[in-house]
Amino acid sequence: MRQKIVAGNWKMNKNWQDAVALASEIVNIFQDEIPASSHVKAILNPPFLYLSAIKKLLPENKNLFLGAQNCYNKASGAFTGEISAEMLASVGVQYTIIGHSERREYFGETSQMLAQKTDILLANNITPIFCCGEALDIREKGTHLEYVAQQLTEGVFHLSETDFQKIVIAYEPIWAIGTGKTATSAQAQEMHAYLRGHIAKKYGENIAQNTSILYGGSCNPQNAKELFSQTDVDGGLIGGASLKSRDFIEIVKSF
Repeated sequence: MRQKIVAGNWKMNKNWQDAVALASEIVNIFQDEIPASSHVKAILNPPFLYLSAIKKLLPENKNLFLGAQNCYNKASGAFTGEISAEMLASVGVQYTIIGHSERREYFGETSQMLAQKTDILLANNITPIFCCGEALDIREKGTHLEYVAQQLTEGVFHLSETDFQKIVIAYEPIWAIGTGKTATSAQAQEMHAYLRGHIAKKYGENIAQNTSILYGGSCNPQNAKELFSQTDVDGGLIGGASLKSRDFIEIVKSF
């Protein structure tokens, strides 16, 4: 069975005190309400400053994991202000989001950079959560399926079969991020199924069927259950709803 995952992307939100309080609330509610037998992984992706503090709050042997929101595409060096994968690994980060639409759009991250980030994360035993998705104009042209598949090809299809099986994919319809719009469950399923088929052509059906593909577009407690019930939707990359402990837990419980 494919791994089910709910990852909370806190983006550039919360001061130190509020971040620690939010993480503490999530941990406490998770322990009280999510059974030990749960097959759903929950990942907290706070800003870099809070990683060490939040790592200390996460219980051992629970399905709660620490993630980062980005890393640099070089191992080390004179890159003022950047964070390396080695640094992330040294504070216990287990997952890292790369290729988010905001990074691609605002910071000009290219497919070549994302391929390098993928490699450097894997070299440090961190699971990349590789984001892909289309803007509204691409969808309106009707080329969205091929466009997003090309992002996968350019970003991660250089990997060996062994390494590809270590990554997570997150599909984010850019037109549904922070807009209040949500892709219908049918639209999400269509894209997820297409991407799984694209993976199968490169790596084979078995690997494709075991690759987790998350939905990342205005997922909330009200629509999560329907989205997650789709055959090829394996969880969510959650933005705004991850900033409220109860909402985040309810999304985890949607499975």
